[in-house]
Amino acid sequence: MDLLALVYQAGPVVKLVLLILVYFSLVSWAIIFYKFTVVQKAMKDSERFLDFFWSKKRFDTIGQGIKQFSSSPLATLFREGYQEMLQLRKKTIDPLAKDKGDFSIEMDATENVARALRRATTQETHRLEKYLTFLATTGSATPFIGLFGTVWGIMDAFHGIGETGSASLAVVAPGISEALVATAIGLAAAIPAVMGYNHFLNKVNVLIGEMDNFSQEFLNIVERMERGR
Repeated sequence: MDLLALVYQAGPVVKLVLLILVYFSLVSWAIIFYKFTVVQKAMKDSERFLDFFWSKKRFDTIGQGIKQFSSSPLATLFREGYQEMLQLRKKTIDPLAKDKGDFSIEMDATENVARALRRATTQETHRLEKYLTFLATTGSATPFIGLFGTVWGIMDAFHGIGETGSASLAVVAPGISEALVATAIGLAAAIPAVMGYNHFLNKVNVLIGEMDNFSQEFLNIVERMERGR
């Protein structure tokens, strides 16, 4: 109740600053809960997909069961790479393509698959990093927004002191306490945002590393398949 009274008694500029900080805080918490769900699903599905991938011996079998790993970025990489392989094989056995003298398809299969994997990795990285920029902005900007509200409130308090001509503690303290509320709320918005950003960035980097490793393993398998044909 004392905090609400301080907010109610604050000046219009400080109230505007507090509304901005509350907006940043609410959106940040919504992003934190959303990203927690997305990242956890991605990591669990990726772990399950790796077990499924290495337990199977055929790409067509893996492709048939890939829908149960919809949240896994590794499953997306496999789908894109496998579809690229199927497209290349259709062109290879197409008699019209051979009549046109297109015999370089088999030689370029690994490179085409690698490009498809890089494209899928970029898309999945963007998906996993989505909204993290807002958390970083909240963590870096809200303390300064709160500090601006505090400075403005202190200026307003001293202006009131000048008008009343009294510098007693009873006159100064209410205005200063009202101004400091902005800094407190700014820090309350920034701290969870920074912690959430660092946490999710670390998890995303782990997933990016797993995608790079999976891409290399996938390409190695493709190369062995092409050499064995």
